[in-house]
Amino acid sequence: MKILHVVHGYPPNMGGTQRLFQELSQRLVQTYGDEVTVFTTNAYSNAHFWQEDDRTMPAGTEQINGVTVRRFSVFNRASGARLNLARLLYKLRLPGHDWARTWHNGPIVPSLTQAVAHFEADVVTAAAFPLLHMQNARRGAQQSRKPLLYFGALHPEDVWGFDRQMIYQSIAQADGFLAATSFEKTFLAKKGIDPHKITILGAGVDVEELAKADGRSWRNAHQLTDEPIIAFVGQQVAHKGIDTLLEAMPHIWQSVPATQLVIAGKPTGYSQTLHAMINQLPPAQQSQILVLDAPPDAEKNGLLAACDVLALPSRHESFGIVLAEAWACSKPVVGCRVGGVAALVDEEEDGLLIPVDDAEALAQALLRLLQNPSLREKMGAAGKQKVESRYTWAAVTAVYREACTAAIKRFK
Repeated sequence: MKILHVVHGYPPNMGGTQRLFQELSQRLVQTYGDEVTVFTTNAYSNAHFWQEDDRTMPAGTEQINGVTVRRFSVFNRASGARLNLARLLYKLRLPGHDWARTWHNGPIVPSLTQAVAHFEADVVTAAAFPLLHMQNARRGAQQSRKPLLYFGALHPEDVWGFDRQMIYQSIAQADGFLAATSFEKTFLAKKGIDPHKITILGAGVDVEELAKADGRSWRNAHQLTDEPIIAFVGQQVAHKGIDTLLEAMPHIWQSVPATQLVIAGKPTGYSQTLHAMINQLPPAQQSQILVLDAPPDAEKNGLLAACDVLALPSRHESFGIVLAEAWACSKPVVGCRVGGVAALVDEEEDGLLIPVDDAEALAQALLRLLQNPSLREKMGAAGKQKVESRYTWAAVTAVYREACTAAIKRFK
């Protein structure tokens, strides 16, 4: 099968969608002998699309582990004007406000539509909304009459990003849709999207690599012994709810004073706000917070193996891959009762759920797990069983390839 993936970023540009399509691309080549090409940008991060990150990679084509990767340059000028126009049209609900927001999001790649149209492929898969390249992929596939499969990574709670009729019109025109969880499938069915063309894909984790992670060595390396550890793993961005976690910590320290909080993830412009919040805490409490900026996989895996519980108080997530990674390390999780996380976590079985932005409820949930080792062990074991049965990369790749085949048949 000849497959074209159109994604906004590809490693070393990292994120959940980028990692998903890196693994899918490589495994399709290695396991199935497929010919996979990736069209992506030359940006190191999405922030480049609106001039907040100047770093770029060379544009052009390269081979990475059997995958052909073509990186396109991004037009990112006039970002302030684009944002102001989008805000004005959205505030007044004027025609075109969804397109204005999408043009602000970018990535603006003028040649992408025609590149997709001229490329020979059995199927085109594009990821993820609400970014502009999703529309380039649709137009290119339609011009050249190729089947189109979308991976949406929808966050409906993000009204600015996903309250756009153009997104759902595009999904309706696609030949298949890959949902992260059952929540996404149900949401789209209510929007009038044919549920028969929606496949629940999920995401995969490196179960074997995570099983090798040595939590004791990680603790020793960071001069921690038996102190309880709460881990947060994810990009340092506003919607992840790290601020809620920081607000919850003083309540936790009142009951379990030795608790350590470790925040591990890629820094962003929001990181300055997080450090300001940490600096407002008493010095003794500041010393119980460790921030790891963009840790390598080995460091992240070691943290997950070392921690007692993972906290992911995000305001919206399409999946929450770190939940599955924590389960692979037999650790319980705490997330918010919203969106993809609520669909992924089996409450009271492999984790606990709390209301969004509720620091007190988050503190109580974390304390419940910190103070109950048998409950942590029970939930961690249930989570590991779930991951091993549903979320290995081999299983996810097989589901994805079946969805590609179904999209091709549906198109014909």
